[in-house]
Amino acid sequence: MTVPTPTGPASANRSDVVDAIRDAVDVGFPTTVADLASLVRIPSVSWPAFDPAHVAQSADAVATLLRETGVFELVEVRRALVDDGSELGQPAVVASRPARNGRPTVLLYAHHDVQPPGKDEDWETSPFEPTQRGDRLYGRGAADDKAGVMAHVGAIRAFAEAAGDFDLGLAVFIEGEEEWASRSFANFLHENRELLRADAIIVADSGNWDLETPAITVALRGAVAFNVRIRTLAHASHSGMFGGAVPDAMLAAIRVLDTMWAADGSVAIAGLTSADLEPPAFEEAQLRAETGLLDGVTPIGRGSILSRIWAQPAVTVTGIDAPDVANASNTLVPEVRVRISARIAPGQDAGEAYEAIRSHLVANAPFGVDLGFEDVDQGQAFLVDTSGWAVEETRAAMADAWGTPPVDIGVGGSIPFIAELVEEFPEAQILVTGVEDPDSRAHSPNESLHLGVFKRALLSEALLFARLDAREPADS
Repeated sequence: MTVPTPTGPASANRSDVVDAIRDAVDVGFPTTVADLASLVRIPSVSWPAFDPAHVAQSADAVATLLRETGVFELVEVRRALVDDGSELGQPAVVASRPARNGRPTVLLYAHHDVQPPGKDEDWETSPFEPTQRGDRLYGRGAADDKAGVMAHVGAIRAFAEAAGDFDLGLAVFIEGEEEWASRSFANFLHENRELLRADAIIVADSGNWDLETPAITVALRGAVAFNVRIRTLAHASHSGMFGGAVPDAMLAAIRVLDTMWAADGSVAIAGLTSADLEPPAFEEAQLRAETGLLDGVTPIGRGSILSRIWAQPAVTVTGIDAPDVANASNTLVPEVRVRISARIAPGQDAGEAYEAIRSHLVANAPFGVDLGFEDVDQGQAFLVDTSGWAVEETRAAMADAWGTPPVDIGVGGSIPFIAELVEEFPEAQILVTGVEDPDSRAHSPNESLHLGVFKRALLSEALLFARLDAREPADS
């Protein structure tokens, strides 16, 4: 691949093109928001229990938006087999416009599938009816990540309108199963390698520091999730007849799960590591405001607040299969199934972390209980190399669009497929950006997008295209 030579701000910030891009973003923004609202109306939940026709409809809608930009030689909806080869993954959208005259190629990633909405009563407005209140657009996927999709589309529109014909290469990959473990991701990348090959990759699936400050995500925790079956009895027994003599599965579950944390809530599992990061200051009051932590409830963990989120492991029990209260009879429960979700610090292998957690649970199982493990999912953590020209140009474009320079942030969540991008395209520079802000509530009820943040993120990307298109190719 061609590696451009830095030419400095003067050649990249041609005032005529920059002004034209700003005008194009302003004029086109209402249409961009309307197109985003149309995508939000499609309930494209990629989980198996939901209708896959909606994901297919969403993919077709995204493909139409990319075709209508008029800049791509190819736009298609494609699928690949999942890792075990048992079925096809959800539909993804690819598009390609080759670079010319030695200019770089940028791969734009986002995903068009969304999380399940949860309970309707937890939403103030219908999850799939986009609703604007003040500066925010509410709806499932309004932020994560259909706004990422539309940031790409809107930036392409504005740049193409302002620049006319251009030499920058563009490739697009809009995934359809990111919220369901990206199971066909590696196969999809391999099958479409030549189409998606790029010098830089923009992953638009993260957030910003606040409403006025952009961010580049440089650290992501890995993920390990699995089910544990805890069984003590061959069948349920009367709690009055036998309680106090034989252990029920809920007692065993509570005992073994509790061993994973110290008294302060920090993880107490040997073999899980922390990363050496230096996060900025972050006050407890801000943590409370952003998370809804109730009065009287204290934060957990040790060290600075952001080090707990960005650089340390975390373990959460996200589900328990057991009788609910409405159906609770006076019996000793014979079996409990628990879903455990762990976040792994950057720098640790996810497989190594899983074995550490598994070994800990087995070693601490009470009463001789046998544990069964199933449905293991793993995703690698990631640290971004910020020394390349693409990061330099992105910082400049963000500063121009937002009026303030970006900050480097870590994210407690995971984007496991980034490791697969690096494996398939080892020479490409990775840029993790986003349209979210601390109040977006991705994955939660009342998910929303701040339209001012969205507009500035879109403008940043369009200005980045102009900067890269203005770079001179490297000397041969």
